[in-house]
Amino acid sequence: MADRIFAGLLLLAAIGYTAIAFTVIRAPFQYDPLGPETWPRLIGVLAVTCSAYILVRPDVTSLGISKKTALRIASLIILLSAYAALYRPFGFIPSTWLFCAALCLQLGGRLIAAVVFGAIAGVAGYFLCTDLLELNLPAGILSAIL
Repeated sequence: MADRIFAGLLLLAAIGYTAIAFTVIRAPFQYDPLGPETWPRLIGVLAVTCSAYILVRPDVTSLGISKKTALRIASLIILLSAYAALYRPFGFIPSTWLFCAALCLQLGGRLIAAVVFGAIAGVAGYFLCTDLLELNLPAGILSAIL
């Protein structure tokens, strides 16, 4: 029953996402033909297909996760939501730094190691994406020095 409830909720979200992917996202021609429009559509169709399959043929009748695991999943969702909210105004490096450090702390890492890992992930990820992959990432509050 839990699988079907989850699959039903996921199917509704996937249908909404897919409708947005097919109707709202419009990219100028100069972008890669497989880029901004195609990937959200593919992901939406796959999500609808997979959640419909789980709805029809569920594997598990109960979730069987502990309260601690459920809290960790909820905190991860909150972290991802905060990352998405801070991504544009703060920029890639600071938001990735905060997200990676918080995730390391959640997984049991030490504070200094988490802060250092977050900084390396933010800075290395930014320059990897902008210099090697030539992607446009938001500089945010660091736009004066980047």
